[in-house]
Amino acid sequence: MFRILRYAALLLLLVTVSVPLPRVSAAANRLDVFAKCLSAKKAKMYGLYWCPHCAEQKEIFGSAFQYVQYVECGVPGTKKETEECKAAGVVHFPTWEFSDHSRQEAVMQLDALSKHTGCPVP
Repeated sequence: MFRILRYAALLLLLVTVSVPLPRVSAAANRLDVFAKCLSAKKAKMYGLYWCPHCAEQKEIFGSAFQYVQYVECGVPGTKKETEECKAAGVVHFPTWEFSDHSRQEAVMQLDALSKHTGCPVP
């Protein structure tokens, strides 16, 4: 009986050790850190859910975009813009706003965002 339990425990150990765990790539992890740094430095992106350039900007970040401070300017189900974005004077998308209140109206590469915020490029 003990022999069977020992073999079962050994088999369980081998299965547990040999099953690969899902891993987040190092690049994705670095992008998470970069996006979190942008938010900590008060960088903010204004965008529209239907804007192709905004989609391009989001794609640069991949899943790390969830950590970017983002303001959705599109009214769901329409091509209208929110009052918040109109009041902020945002007219081109994407628009990045930085802690000094300067703005860039373009898809920005990571190195350009780094220069505006001091966040190290991953």
